[in-house]
Amino acid sequence: MSAAKQTLVAELRAHALVIGEVVLTSGKTAQYYVDAKRAILMRPAFMALGQLVSEFADELGATAVGGMTMGADPVACSALAAGSDAKAFFVRKERKEHGLQRWVEGPLLEPGEKCLIVEDVVTTGGSTVQAIQRVDAEGFEVVGVCSVLDRLAGGGAAIAAVTDAPYRPFTTIDDVHPDREDR
Repeated sequence: MSAAKQTLVAELRAHALVIGEVVLTSGKTAQYYVDAKRAILMRPAFMALGQLVSEFADELGATAVGGMTMGADPVACSALAAGSDAKAFFVRKERKEHGLQRWVEGPLLEPGEKCLIVEDVVTTGGSTVQAIQRVDAEGFEVVGVCSVLDRLAGGGAAIAAVTDAPYRPFTTIDDVHPDREDR
């Protein structure tokens, strides 16, 4: 395990893992929750994540990094902080009705721009799939997908169903909460 992944796992365990019943975005109930932003918006995890995202973007030849706002926002920005030359972007959940009325916010992306779709936590993959579909519809190329954490609840399969691009979770729930009972 790389030093960056070790740091990310330790920070997620210390700051993001919440034990107790919660309702997930999918509507399902779980006995634990991973609020990744509680960890990745602090320097150690942010910098470790940035290194992982930047390396993956470079490996894929991605020129832009982003995904569905709000989960993708700190993940995309971490790559910039780590020195990535990729542009960061955010996909809106609803098109803005004023101004430029864009779905994809940030620096202008060129047709065919190579995009790495990022997400904080993947459960069912719904938000990630929406981001992939929106980026495709805008004429950009999805060259990869990554997440801070995959809850191993079907999201990887949902992502694979809509893109041939490789999906890489940097951590899984098995790394962060290895003693959970819902395996």
